[in-house]
Amino acid sequence: MAVYLNTNSAYEDFRMLSSDEFFVDKSDIIEKVSRRINTKNRYLCITKPRRFGKTSVLNMLGAYYGKAYDTKHIFDRLKISQRENYALHLNQYNVVTLSLNDLPGRGNSYEDYINQFKDLLYHDIIEKYPDIRADDTVSLSKLFAATGDKFIFIIDEWDYIFSHNLYPEDQNNFLEFLRDLLKDKPYVALAYMTGVLPIQKYSTGSALNMFKEYTMLNDTSFGEYFGFTEDDIKMLCDRQNALTFSEISEWYNGYLTTDGIKIYNPRSVVCALEDEYCQSYWTKTGKMDEVLFFLKYNLAEVRDDVVKMVGNTPVKIEIKKEYSAGQKSPVNRKEIYSAMIIYGLLSYHDGELCIPNKELMIEFENALEDDEFGYVAELVKNSHEILDATLNKNGTSVASYLHDIHNSELPVLKYNDENSLSCVVTLAYLSARNKYKIEREEKSGKGFADFLFYPRRKNLPGIIIELKADAPPEAAIEQIRKKKYGEKLKKEHIERILAVGISYSTETKEHMCRIEEI
Repeated sequence: MAVYLNTNSAYEDFRMLSSDEFFVDKSDIIEKVSRRINTKNRYLCITKPRRFGKTSVLNMLGAYYGKAYDTKHIFDRLKISQRENYALHLNQYNVVTLSLNDLPGRGNSYEDYINQFKDLLYHDIIEKYPDIRADDTVSLSKLFAATGDKFIFIIDEWDYIFSHNLYPEDQNNFLEFLRDLLKDKPYVALAYMTGVLPIQKYSTGSALNMFKEYTMLNDTSFGEYFGFTEDDIKMLCDRQNALTFSEISEWYNGYLTTDGIKIYNPRSVVCALEDEYCQSYWTKTGKMDEVLFFLKYNLAEVRDDVVKMVGNTPVKIEIKKEYSAGQKSPVNRKEIYSAMIIYGLLSYHDGELCIPNKELMIEFENALEDDEFGYVAELVKNSHEILDATLNKNGTSVASYLHDIHNSELPVLKYNDENSLSCVVTLAYLSARNKYKIEREEKSGKGFADFLFYPRRKNLPGIIIELKADAPPEAAIEQIRKKKYGEKLKKEHIERILAVGISYSTETKEHMCRIEEI
């Protein structure tokens, strides 16, 4: 029985997926991929973070192109069936499906790893083409060529040995294996490859330079097919009554395609809809400390940026060089961020770097508590104190706490601009995020409040924070009242509201705070 050639694995997996309650039709990608068949652009590599739907799309392609199974009954009800050339490539090809995360059952050397693929491919070809006379010394490429047929190669987790740091001495040999199998071979109708790590800048030999790559930093064609769009999310929310679009958006929105389409992590969204509850799902599929793992490569260079991003302030930076398979550990600020973008830990669009969503924000907040962040870690660990002082209407304690933050050694926490002040307040109230949904500069009543705190528990009051420079805190309280900043909270049936006026003197460097219930 064939293992890699014309197997039923893609068909069975996609058949189950397409019947799922929360299935999203991404079949339009088939038309884009099909244009490359039997052209010079037939080598395609798409790299995205884990759990972004790479394998689901890969199985869909295998089910569509593969000739071993009739899948018309599945695709007739999908978007691709409305395309003019829908039937042209449907079930027309021999498909080789390789998952390169398969480790040998026996032995742990590179030879054991690569020989399992060679041996089983050899077996599959001989089984399908018994008239071919060859011994095991004949190369796979010659064996494929001897069939006289065309093949579509679909390869999942191409980068597995790189991302898991396996066989470092033989990684170039692995690239040569793929090159010898695929490059400029007339039997290759299409080579479609996926993984997390890009390949284009690996090795001076450019063994796989025939592949056109689409990555988290450079995808002008396929971004919307890997992840859920806002329209997808709204459609999924309509299928159930437990979670609203705004709840899903708060937790899992945050990525953008090159042309600005918003993308959500599909794994997390589906898990939330199935459980009828929003929480961190995707971050639990990898190392729990992977945010901190990357930051620690050079904490001194990235510390201030992380504080800004946790304060919902994007970091402006130009990142062109992609972190890729086989590259050494990142050592400087841009390399660290490039790796984090590739792994989906940060979002990058139009020269701005940010934390994508609440799910990742929790991981960054946890990272800030690490002792290597020094003063920031101490501040975060004790941030519950300022919330307690606020709820107890102890303005003197709040002012003292903010004063200590402002006078820290961190440049980002100096009051050089509005964003710096926002970082101070955000860090000061970081622990409040467990009890409140916090919005910054939200249009409310007749103007904009600096911060609105929406309680997650009914027994907590709403909080409005207004910041003033060189004016008494009473002026901030008066502005909250006069411009009716509390109206938006009241619309959420929050009756008890605390108005917090915080002022700062540019001359004396002192803070004052007044808290009143309105």
